[in-house]
Amino acid sequence: MTAEQFVERLSLFINEKEINKVEKFFKGNDGVTKHFGVKFGDVFNTAREFSAMPLDEVNILLDSDFYEVRMGAVSIMDFQAGHKKVTPEKRKELFDLYLLRHDRLNNWDFVDRAARNIIGEYLIDKPRDILYELAKSKSPWKRRTAIVSTHAFIRKNETDDTFKIAEILVHDPDDLVNKAVGSWVREAGKKDYKKLLSFLDAYVKTMPSATFSYAIEKLGAETKKYYKELRKQ
Repeated sequence: MTAEQFVERLSLFINEKEINKVEKFFKGNDGVTKHFGVKFGDVFNTAREFSAMPLDEVNILLDSDFYEVRMGAVSIMDFQAGHKKVTPEKRKELFDLYLLRHDRLNNWDFVDRAARNIIGEYLIDKPRDILYELAKSKSPWKRRTAIVSTHAFIRKNETDDTFKIAEILVHDPDDLVNKAVGSWVREAGKKDYKKLLSFLDAYVKTMPSATFSYAIEKLGAETKKYYKELRKQ
C-alpha cells in the first residue's frame, strides 16, 4: 500500500459539488490547502481500506496540499492506533509521527479525528508533560490537541488533566480552542460533576462565550439558569 495508490483511489470519488462543503470545515487558513471535493465518508472508507499502510507512506500523504489526502493520512493513523492488536512500538511510532508533523495537522478536525487515540491513549500510563507543553504552544492546533487528547483519560474516569489544561486555556484567544475547552470540561463533568461546577464558579464571568456555552450544555435547567445569571452580574 503506497501513498500514490491511496491518492489514485481517493481521486475516483472527486465531485466538484463537494468542494464548497469541504471548504467550510477547513479553518487553517494557510493559503495553501486545496480541496479535491471528496465526501468525508469516502475519505474515511478509503482510509480504512488502506489502514495497514506503512507509516513512511503515511508521512508522504501528510505532505499533500490537499485537505482530503491529509485527512486520509490522519484517519489511517487513527485506525492503526485504535486497532485492538496495536503494539506498544506502533503506538510510539504513531505518537511521534503525529507530533513531528503537527504542522500538517492544521485544522480542528484533524486534531479531533486522532488526538484521543494517538496522543491520549499513548499517554495513559506515562507522564503527560507534553500536553502541558502543547497547551502553551503558539499554534492553536497544538493547544487544541492538548485538551482533546484528555478524552482518553476521561474514558478511564481520570479528569484531573482535563481541568488543569482547561485552566491554562480558559482565556485562549482562538475560538476553536475555546470550543474544545468547553466541550471537554463538559465531558469531564459527566465523570466529576463537582469539578465542573468548581471550574464554572472560578471562570464563569471571564471565560469566552463559546467556552461557557459548550461547558454548560448538559447541565440541568436550573443549574444552567444559575450560571447564566451569575455571568451577567
